[in-house]
Amino acid sequence: MVNNTINNSINEIMIDDIALFIHIVKSQGLSGAAKQLKIPAATVTRRLKKLEGKVGCQLIHRSARQFRLTAEGLVYFESFANLVERFESVSKELSFEANSLEGSLTVLAPTNISIGYLQPMWSQFIGDHPEIQLNLKLNNDNKDMVEEHADIALRIGPQRDSSLYQIKVGSIPSVLVASHNYLAQSAPLNSLEDLKHHKCITVSHMPTWKFQHTKSKLKQTINPEASLKVNDISIASKFAKDGHGVALLPPSEVLEYLHREQLFMPLPDWQGPARDIFLIWPSGKLLSAKAKCLKEHIQRYMKVALNELAC
Repeated sequence: MVNNTINNSINEIMIDDIALFIHIVKSQGLSGAAKQLKIPAATVTRRLKKLEGKVGCQLIHRSARQFRLTAEGLVYFESFANLVERFESVSKELSFEANSLEGSLTVLAPTNISIGYLQPMWSQFIGDHPEIQLNLKLNNDNKDMVEEHADIALRIGPQRDSSLYQIKVGSIPSVLVASHNYLAQSAPLNSLEDLKHHKCITVSHMPTWKFQHTKSKLKQTINPEASLKVNDISIASKFAKDGHGVALLPPSEVLEYLHREQLFMPLPDWQGPARDIFLIWPSGKLLSAKAKCLKEHIQRYMKVALNELAC
């Protein structure tokens, strides 16, 4: 009969009310539980009465001189004491994990930009937070965050998945680049119209080149006749550096070549489409302290890095 009462009422009872009862028993009184839980004694009394009402029987004999469980109360305590202890232990562990800057942090990010332009950003984060075990998974495909058990991800372009929360952390334009040797041996390249006389290296995701003048804001679209097609911007930058033609690429991908004067920007006032960079995470998931720390680090880094890129 007691077990049937427990089974019939368990779905209607909140775990915190059961936990309160367990604390009352362990404290050997309502006042002791109130002090331990730091809540008013009147609240303890009210919630115990509510629990007994849900169960349908008295759990504790209450008197001024002694504390004693009823037979039903003893069964209730023995049934749930270990469960409540485990529940509270796991809750504390999860709370520590969520609010601690220690432990594992799994991040998804694009390969090209991470091993090149953003590599110092990752390195700085690792150096600043050695207690965080960064699990950085690089891939140019948009891997599923749930399947990869990822806490947060960095992606190029907005995501259409409504189950993801996303914030834009930066935008990188694209510029025309070519090597000095190629430009010296080819027809003049003084305007966008001159591109029809040049070898063009195109990337599969951007077969059409859309430009905007940085000063006049004039827009112009070019359909280049590709002499070389690739599906990776990293190899496109290397082909351009080796003198195989003109390419439209993000400065972040060719910054080192530009500094070494292995590549040049023949039309610096014309910029191609910007590549927006987003931080994303599942919309129903609260960011842990570690993920928030990385998020803020990325936002700070991108703000400074993109300003330097613009210069």
